This record gives sequence, C-alpha cells and structure tokens, in this order.
Amino acid sequence: MSERTTGHSSAARSAVEHRYEVRSREERYRGPIFGVVTEQVTMPGGGTAARDMVRHVGAVAVVALDDAGQVVLIRQYRHPVGRHLWELPAGLTDVTGEDLPAAATRELAEEVDLTAGRIDVLVDLHSSPGFTNELVRVFLARDLTEVPAEQRHERRDEEADLQVVRIDLDEAVGMVLNGEITNASAVAGLLAAARARDTGWSALRRADAPLPG
Repeated sequence: MSERTTGHSSAARSAVEHRYEVRSREERYRGPIFGVVTEQVTMPGGGTAARDMVRHVGAVAVVALDDAGQVVLIRQYRHPVGRHLWELPAGLTDVTGEDLPAAATRELAEEVDLTAGRIDVLVDLHSSPGFTNELVRVFLARDLTEVPAEQRHERRDEEADLQVVRIDLDEAVGMVLNGEITNASAVAGLLAAARARDTGWSALRRADAPLPG
C-alpha cells in the first residue's frame, strides 16, 4: 500500500465522527433467518430519524479450489430474483455453538459433497449495509476430497435442483466481470481468491481470525 493511501485512510479513521445512538426500537417481524425492526437513530444535525433494518443471522461461503486451479460453482434458483444464479457453496450461521470454519465445512459437504484439508479466510463482506447487518465470511478451501457416496447429504427443496460445476478460477473471474455472476459473496470471493493466488497466498487470514468489529 502506498504512503499516500495509508495517510488518507489514517486521516479518515482519526476524524471526529458523530455517535449514532438508538433511542427506540420497534420489531416489525421475527423469523428463523431474519427479523425486521424500525429504530429511531440520532442524527448529526440534531433530532432523530427512523431507520428500517433487517437483522440477519449471518452466513458463510466457500471458494473451493482444487489442485488443477478450478473452483467449484453451484447454480441455484433464488426466488426473490426469480431465476437461477451462479454461486459459491454457502449457508447460514444458524447452528448454535458452531464456529464459522465448521459452518463452512458443513456447507461444503452438504452442497457439493466435498471436504477440505485446509481452510483460510479470504474476505468478509456486509452484503447490503444500507438495510441489513448481514455479515458473510468467505473462506478458501483447498486440499479437496470427495465425501463418500453413502455419507452424502440429501439435498431438498431448491437444493435438490443444484447444478455443480468446476471451472478455471480465471474463467470464473471473467464471468464476474461480464455480469454472469452477480451473487455478492461469489463476486467478492472469486475476485479475492484470484488476487490471493496472484500474491502467493500471502494475504490469507487464519480460519479462526476475528470478525470485523
């Protein structure tokens, strides 16, 4: 990182920032995956403003990279957008007591019948911070092996329709750049994986690295 960039980011962090305080909260909906609330938040100019927010349980996604440099992609139907999307193996962090690397390992086995000998952190992202606190941790999984047929997860509902493919990482990056891949965690994970590969994996974080504050 250049000195100019470093100095700019340091100045931004040291600037005095308004403290946004929640004065009241009204729950609109609560479900197993997310809830919807309206909060009255203090504003810099004085007074408060209402902010609707989706409170989400969080998720993990996995860039599974094999020894040939291919990544595992799935094609899954997503009802809110009404079509199939190219995605990474991914799922919710909704199992009590399960840490994030374990959740990633579980989703890798359930969705694409793979286990990994090594897992590292690629990137963390707030999927759409304008309205939700959802945080997705994207892992890199390597040293892949197949789950034995008799131990494979039975996929149901939309997952029963999953298509699983392996393609070269650079081809997947091309799919991101030409608009074929639009899922947020897939876009971030694939671009991060290509960057990490090109820098010799030097920027990877440990699987148990803390989440951003």
